[in-house]
Amino acid sequence: MTKSDHPGVEDEAPLAEPAALLASELRAVVGRLRRRMRDQTGPRDLNSSQVEVLLRLDREGPATTSSLARAEGMRPQSMSAALAPMLARGLVAGAPDPADGRQTILTLTDAGRGWLDQKRALRQDWLTRKVRSELSAAEQQALMTAIDLMKRLADG
Repeated sequence: MTKSDHPGVEDEAPLAEPAALLASELRAVVGRLRRRMRDQTGPRDLNSSQVEVLLRLDREGPATTSSLARAEGMRPQSMSAALAPMLARGLVAGAPDPADGRQTILTLTDAGRGWLDQKRALRQDWLTRKVRSELSAAEQQALMTAIDLMKRLADG
């Protein structure tokens, strides 16, 4: 595997070892795949920060504006601004914290969960069609092996 075999790699500083080249290629292709999948969900009605908030509420459950801001590396004021359109659309709901009435506990609504499910289904459908149309059975098996290796990297 040489740099000339991989478009876009020549733009970066020379890599000292094959593992560094492999890491660079993996990062680039995963990024391109994420962007292509994101493009399949239609016009962007929420920005990436807002989507991350919905995903966090889906994974971790109810949270305060302050805790979401900390988790996302934002100021609470910025998080409040990001939450406003989601609250207005009914994707997120807020209720007073029973332990501290000054705080609001935010939860993902059924509409928010439905929005996430719809976007996931669109990405899954696109990727399934691409795998079927672009990869032979042997290539699909090779991809499964690569996915197992990527899981090891992600979990390790």
